Amino acid sequence: MLHTESSLGLGGQEIRILTESRWLLEHGWDVVIACQPASRLRAEASAADLSVFSLTMRNAFDVAAAVTLRRLIRQLDIGIVHTHSSVDSWLATLAARSTRRPVVRSRHVSIPILRRRALVYRLADRVLTTGDAIRTIVVAAGVPDDRVVSVPAGVDTTRFHPGVSGKTVRDELGLNGPAIGLVANIRGSKGHNDFLDAALIVRRHVPAARFVIVGDGVGFDDVHRRVHALGLANHVVMTGFRRDVPEVMAALDLLVLPSTRSEATSQVIPQALAVRTPVVATAVGGIPEIVKDGVTGRLVPPGEPDALARAILEMISDTERAHIMAQAGQALVRERFTVDAMMAATTRVYASLLR
Repeated sequence: MLHTESSLGLGGQEIRILTESRWLLEHGWDVVIACQPASRLRAEASAADLSVFSLTMRNAFDVAAAVTLRRLIRQLDIGIVHTHSSVDSWLATLAARSTRRPVVRSRHVSIPILRRRALVYRLADRVLTTGDAIRTIVVAAGVPDDRVVSVPAGVDTTRFHPGVSGKTVRDELGLNGPAIGLVANIRGSKGHNDFLDAALIVRRHVPAARFVIVGDGVGFDDVHRRVHALGLANHVVMTGFRRDVPEVMAALDLLVLPSTRSEATSQVIPQALAVRTPVVATAVGGIPEIVKDGVTGRLVPPGEPDALARAILEMISDTERAHIMAQAGQALVRERFTVDAMMAATTRVYASLLR
């Protein structure tokens, strides 16, 4: 099968492609990832010894790229084409249709789809969404209900589990008091500004609290400047990209995901819960499908730093209740949000199309 991705970055969407590809290989599938030559996905896939095909995809009208994908599909006798972003979806869908191969399109974000721009979804044989909220958006854009399947992101519970120790990370980062973290690609929709505004409030009540921002992205420098402008340089640690995410999650007393506009069924929330780290998040996209307010974590409205700060203070002041919620969240993750559950649902879709 062929995964296609035109994005240059490395966020949850691209990491999911890597996770799915590794699982498929381990379970007897042949997998190739087609991506941009300069993309972070290409580098990560190559480092993981996954089969990668590099091609430039300039835009949705890049005829040369579509022809190259068509040739690749024929040469490798690809059975399923699975697309992920807008540009590669147009190009790979055209290539697959011209060779009569079935197409699966993933929708990873909760931004509404205009009906006049939904043709690429309607051309797919199946659309996989990373949660029920996004499934509703896709169906509302005119895609037949029976062609849209919700498959939330799954956690590798062999890596993320309560036995993971965060001591090495806490020692490295000098985290002695309560550690409140935001683990996400740094871009506007993840709510880093709201996180910093909430940090100002929390710091006044709990001076020992430290705030950890893990990840990189287009907004890294802007967030770094804002940390200093707000006088938070001694209270905020920006780590950049980290590979030891299980240990990072275990090092935190609280994970915060203050997304403002678009969010799927987040990968970092089930990762935190899998190691029993409590969670505060915003009621955006698919987040409420895993964070049930007061049950598996705390939910607050997006774009309200005051409410975010209150929820953070509640969780770090009542640690017993916070850990009860985290334990309930871990049970939910093990029941519904594992990599095996994700891939069982995904391969059922593949198998139905191959038949």
